[in-house]
Amino acid sequence: MPVYVWKGKNAQGEKRKGEVEAPDQAGALAHVRRLRIVNPVVKEKPKDLLENISFFQPKVTGKDVVVFTRQLSTMIDAGLPLVQGLEILEKQQTNSTFKKSLHEIRSDVEAGSTLADSMRKQPKIFDTLFTNMIEAGETGGILDTILSRLATFMEKSMALKKKIKGAMTYPAVCLAISLLILVVILVFVIPVFKSMFEDFGASLPIPTQIVVTLSETFQAYFIYIFIVFFIAVFLFKKIYSTKKGELLIDRAVLRSPVFGNLLRKVAVAKFTRTLSTMLGAGVPILEALHVVAKTAGNKVIENAIFRVSDSIAEGRPIAEPLEESGVFPNMVVQMINVGESVGALDAMLEKIAVFYDEEVDQAVDNLTAMIEPFMIVFLGGMIGGIVVAMYLPIFKIASVV
Repeated sequence: MPVYVWKGKNAQGEKRKGEVEAPDQAGALAHVRRLRIVNPVVKEKPKDLLENISFFQPKVTGKDVVVFTRQLSTMIDAGLPLVQGLEILEKQQTNSTFKKSLHEIRSDVEAGSTLADSMRKQPKIFDTLFTNMIEAGETGGILDTILSRLATFMEKSMALKKKIKGAMTYPAVCLAISLLILVVILVFVIPVFKSMFEDFGASLPIPTQIVVTLSETFQAYFIYIFIVFFIAVFLFKKIYSTKKGELLIDRAVLRSPVFGNLLRKVAVAKFTRTLSTMLGAGVPILEALHVVAKTAGNKVIENAIFRVSDSIAEGRPIAEPLEESGVFPNMVVQMINVGESVGALDAMLEKIAVFYDEEVDQAVDNLTAMIEPFMIVFLGGMIGGIVVAMYLPIFKIASVV
């Protein structure tokens, strides 16, 4: 429905204004008069020229979805009808993109659709995991509990992602700064020293000659260097977009000496927490495994989970195919086996997730502690080496004099 803006004065003579959704201007005017507004002026809200261009619209963040989920859970737990809760959350939403999506969801629910089906029409905001759990909550009549679990799950997932990004940001920033400094030195500093060395007329030391040659080569071919760099990035993305290429690269990442162990721990924590949340919500294990596999973020782990799902469909327990996959640590397999044996698989998975969250914290701290001295040595060695190479000819001339 179109949105109308209105303004006027109340019975006390105070100025008031607002917005209202109505099928037409007459409906909007009737609504405003029910608010006892004197001499109201009602106009259709002008459309935003950039409204249909997604690039210019605000993005819906994970925090937005968590707050919405937590608030909707509280409202339903308090006995508020679902449609009314959605209407309240829609009106108080400040993100225009999310507000529009909530309006569409509310309209679908009012028309008779389930909340899960309505949310599936907004895949950019609510993923498969979210909608499947909402469906399980609606089926079991425990939607408030499922929403609360989802909010907790998303908060922990966001915290884990934030830790990984924090660990990667420091070396990335240091590397970018070091490359920028190197380019500035090669383009602007070395040529000054080069002209000064040419005036001396003496032969240059080998380290100095190497740095000067590197500077000349970079200045002569920097356009080609950048072209090669962008071609390499394009080819990498192209290869990674193929199934075989993605599998090869993800396998190499898991086997890498520095980040492989950390990423494996992150994958285990994500797998166990997601599966625990879905099983606790009443989602069938085969359906849960398919959703977990698609959200694994690594092709090797995704394929392993799919093989586990196929084995379970054949009647085997979950621990055996997990062990055969070779992806999951033996301790995880044994704990899952115990949880499955005593009928408390979701609780055991949650305990594993908590344990591996702590393991990830420790691994991130160790990685940061290891990277810091490495970056200091790298930066100091690179810049110090160039400075020494540039001053060697000056020392040589001074000794001759």
